[in-house]
Amino acid sequence: MNAAPASARNDKPAVVAAAMRVLAESGLPGLSMRRIADELDVQVSALYWHFPNKQALLAAVSAQIVGSGSVPDEMDAAARALRDRLLAHQDGAEIVSSSLALGLLELPARTALVAAARQAGLTDAAAEVAADTIVHYVIGYTFHEQQRLHAAVVGAADASVDLVPDAAGERRGDFDAGLAMIVAGVQASVAVS
Repeated sequence: MNAAPASARNDKPAVVAAAMRVLAESGLPGLSMRRIADELDVQVSALYWHFPNKQALLAAVSAQIVGSGSVPDEMDAAARALRDRLLAHQDGAEIVSSSLALGLLELPARTALVAAARQAGLTDAAAEVAADTIVHYVIGYTFHEQQRLHAAVVGAADASVDLVPDAAGERRGDFDAGLAMIVAGVQASVAVS
């Protein structure tokens, strides 16, 4: 039984915090409304007082994952910071990707990327494309990375395929190489425009 008073267990921040705990313990497959309600020691219907559906709750979880703090000004640093935030949470890239695809999430990193691309000399429209390209690369790369890690942990991967990251716990080198190519393309676009 949860020792917190009912009012503290049943507000929007408490629901999001409980969802984050369940996500950390069970990943996205275990992140059910029932499991979150159990975590809060409330009925499932109490969650719908704050969130009209599970996707709205996942959008709030996504916002928690990506944070609202400052984002680096440089394109490559902003992309790395986003990747780090996604990797810090089990299934983070998948959850954030879904919320972005449905238009339920404002991504601080995207705003910083648009500003950096404009600062580099791109038009407003081209800066939007550059930011979206980098965001899609970061989320896609990180999603695949998290899927490989999960497959290796549960033994679902072909043993002959190296799915486990290097000793540092990351595939930072491959990620950085791809990111450098994209940023170089953005810079080349400035030169020809």
